[in-house]
Amino acid sequence: SLVVLFGATAGAYGAKLGSDERELILLVWQVVDLHSKKVGTLHKSLVKADNLDLSDQCREVSGLTPEGLGKAEPLDRVLQQFSQLVSSDLKVLGRSSYTLCSDGQLLIRQVLHPETSKKNFLLSDCFYSFYDLRKEFHTCYPSSAAVKDQTIKTMAEYLGLGTDETEEDFGVWQVKTMVAIIFSMLSESCNHIFTEPETVKYKYETGPCSKSETVDSETVIRARGLPWQSSDQDIARFFKGLNIAKGGVALCLNAQGRRNGEALVRFVNSEQRDLALERHKHHMGSRYIEVYKATGEEFLKIAGGTSNEVAQFLSKENQVIIRMRGLPFTATQEDVLGFLGPECPVTGGKEGLLFVKYPDGRPTGDAFVLFSCEEYAQNALKKHKEILGKRYIELFRSTAAEVQQVVLNRYMSTPLIPTLPTPIIPVIPPPYTIATGSIRDCVRLRGLPYTAGIDDILEFMGDATADIKPHGVHMVLNQQGRPSGDAFIQMKSADKAFMVAQKCHKKMMKDRYVEVFQCSGEEMNFVLMGGTLNRSGLSPPPCKLPCLSPPAYAAFQTAAVIPAEAALYQPQALLPTTRTPQASAAAPPTVTYYPAQAAQLYMNYTAYYPSPPVSPTTVGYIAAPPGAVAAAATATHTPILPQPGALVRMQGLPYNTGMKEILSFFQGYQYAPDDYNGLIQLSDQARSVLQAPKEWVCL
Repeated sequence: SLVVLFGATAGAYGAKLGSDERELILLVWQVVDLHSKKVGTLHKSLVKADNLDLSDQCREVSGLTPEGLGKAEPLDRVLQQFSQLVSSDLKVLGRSSYTLCSDGQLLIRQVLHPETSKKNFLLSDCFYSFYDLRKEFHTCYPSSAAVKDQTIKTMAEYLGLGTDETEEDFGVWQVKTMVAIIFSMLSESCNHIFTEPETVKYKYETGPCSKSETVDSETVIRARGLPWQSSDQDIARFFKGLNIAKGGVALCLNAQGRRNGEALVRFVNSEQRDLALERHKHHMGSRYIEVYKATGEEFLKIAGGTSNEVAQFLSKENQVIIRMRGLPFTATQEDVLGFLGPECPVTGGKEGLLFVKYPDGRPTGDAFVLFSCEEYAQNALKKHKEILGKRYIELFRSTAAEVQQVVLNRYMSTPLIPTLPTPIIPVIPPPYTIATGSIRDCVRLRGLPYTAGIDDILEFMGDATADIKPHGVHMVLNQQGRPSGDAFIQMKSADKAFMVAQKCHKKMMKDRYVEVFQCSGEEMNFVLMGGTLNRSGLSPPPCKLPCLSPPAYAAFQTAAVIPAEAALYQPQALLPTTRTPQASAAAPPTVTYYPAQAAQLYMNYTAYYPSPPVSPTTVGYIAAPPGAVAAAATATHTPILPQPGALVRMQGLPYNTGMKEILSFFQGYQYAPDDYNGLIQLSDQARSVLQAPKEWVCL
């Protein structure tokens, strides 16, 4: 038997049903016996929504009013009545089992499953399997319109059935017409058989993903704006009703190994992906989530891995993964198992633990733990911030993709330099330099769509792209690292910049017009470094203010004395020019130490494109031991500053922050030894900065 089901929400109707997150307000259904071709009673139930504000389209199409809906039952009660009435009708027809049949996918996947998930009650098993009448109709009548273009009305017109919707109440006509279409498909001329229903997965399945696996780009989306504590199960719940591929949720991490509020999600096919895109700006709790298209390459970059150790760890499927952070470096497997205790047994004992290590074998303080059920995982999460040794331990929900991303992509990556350099050469190619000066050879784009990328800007520029300097397109990001709607472009000359500003000003990009202004390299630098450029002139960025000039921003000369224990490299292109006349007179060299017995040199650096606001592009080096620094100081007879990037300044700390919280924040990074403190020569102005309240400088 089939139960023909039709529904409507308080918002959009038709192809956009469920895309606006509005609640269900109407359910109409009727039982159909496919063998005897008999039907049960037609039932119509109004549903009381939490928000009775109906859209204009809903009022016009359905004829329903808030007053009438206010007297209806809530959704959970209506679904209980649905099950009872269907069972009663089946008994009358002498049947016991049934499958739902709806007009398309939207009512089941985009309305019922998401709404019941948000309201925290379960749907009965019948809602996890259904027939899509549009697909069945197209299979029976291949010459009919494409599935995506089908409606109840077009299918009825194709069969020559009556299409006067005004004769019946809204919903009643739709169900009666669907039943008539089904009987036409069951006629001797067609003899259609309903054999392969659509299915909805009960739960998300975890699993590993190999980098050699082929991922169709038409099945991947990027979700942005997720709460930082979101797990893969939370994301799967957001997409409830859609079928996510096994191991198809990959949480994105930032350079510090922390979640950045984004995730890549892989669905079983392109149809499910297209439905997922309709959930753009739907809500997870109080936050709205942005949903965009992504590529298979992006998914594999985050979720793919090839390590045998990780593959073996993740081979136990359908396990709950917990990430532990802040472990003492001396912690052993026995210590971790003892910390978790008997109330949350680890799957496989020691085999259910995976310690994260740096390429040289040193522990990072992170570990992943497997639990066989949700109850054990919840018991483990209750130990969040409990003490192990002398450290408090943080525990979070994790995913298989996060395990691969942390262990493989962050810590087990190939070294940037395979062997030690014999000559003193730049460790990485010097990056391009941003133009300075008052020559107006740049243009500023304002009002860009937030989804615009470099390719969109180049297409917007048209023929003028030939006059852009190499690496001359700079996207301006806000403090959250997202596009601000501004961009700067370096042109080959001021005349070219003037022509572009005249030609492209207020030209359309997607659905927005973009303003284009001519500007100078100096003005561009101010904005890229966090300043503002408006009609009233330039406002300097925070790091340009005289009292906020940290000593690590000083310029470095190219001449250097190379001591026996250290190699010297002056990355002149990496640092902005000095901001004080005194610093340019006698700038000291920087010391980069290469370990004597090392076979390979590993470096971690973060490259921004463009440089983020209030942060110049810097490169981190392996710290030199005190002896090497002292030797360099003796040889050059000049005061020495630490290597570029060694000093960081923290703003916005809570007033009750202590040293313990700061060290925990930088957990996993090496700090310079105390001996550096005596080598740093500070001016009174710089010393006042370092001693300012609510701000710390970590050495």
